[in-house]
Amino acid sequence: MHRRSVASRFPRFSLLLVLIVGLALVLGGVAAAKAPVLRMATTTSTDNTGLLDYLAPLFQKATGIELQWVAVGTGKAIEFGKNGDVDILFVHDPESEKAFLDGGFGANRRQVMYNDFIFVGPKEDPAKIQGLSAVETLKAIATKGAVFTSRADKSGTHMKELALWKEAGITVPDKEPWYIQVGQGMIQTINIAAERNGYTLTDRGTFIKYEENHKGNPPLVILSEGDKALRNQYSVIAVNPAKWSDARYDLAVKFIDWIVAPETQKVIAEFKLSGKQLFFPNAGE
Repeated sequence: MHRRSVASRFPRFSLLLVLIVGLALVLGGVAAAKAPVLRMATTTSTDNTGLLDYLAPLFQKATGIELQWVAVGTGKAIEFGKNGDVDILFVHDPESEKAFLDGGFGANRRQVMYNDFIFVGPKEDPAKIQGLSAVETLKAIATKGAVFTSRADKSGTHMKELALWKEAGITVPDKEPWYIQVGQGMIQTINIAAERNGYTLTDRGTFIKYEENHKGNPPLVILSEGDKALRNQYSVIAVNPAKWSDARYDLAVKFIDWIVAPETQKVIAEFKLSGKQLFFPNAGE
């Protein structure tokens, strides 16, 4: 004897159950679709390292706000802010940030974290830069005519590089054959330096990711580090609603308050790749 299924014995109950489940799914989908969205322009380093992939779900869980971002150089990110294309910036070029604020485009800038810039190059170190200061490093590279790859994209890293050339008293060697202007992100710039057996300036966080990509044995190694001039500060800035009325300033402020809170600062400090800390929170400074 075959037993009839519960659904066949109680067709009305089965239909009601299907309708309830279906309605719940629809309502859930509507609720998800209505989650407020915060648009961010940020740097390639916060994206390449996986930091934002790590933080975004935590932010949404805490606030109900979905974070969407585009990762570009700081210069391009600031352009997005000036054009009102985003609601908030997460960038790392204090001078450009100051100009953004002075122009009335931004509000509520807060420091979040820092790491540092480093010079990397081939293990053989043909320009002999190991252990030199930042300025001495560039002088040695220029004197030797060693290959140097520049992001050349007005990113925070590129702006730091330009400032260091100036500090070294050297005109940016953009017409020299050994100076390669990449115009791409940090990982691509490091890869091209490796292909050409050359040097580049990078933020440490992205280099740690690069090391991990090469299973801890990358073609390029850290050769110059620790100079005070190489500090790399990251900050958040809300786009000023006085400039762009559709800027979601309320959502931006919620993100700012969340990311500088002690609990989130601790989460940032605990974010590591290959056991190495990538960023050091300093919202309290």
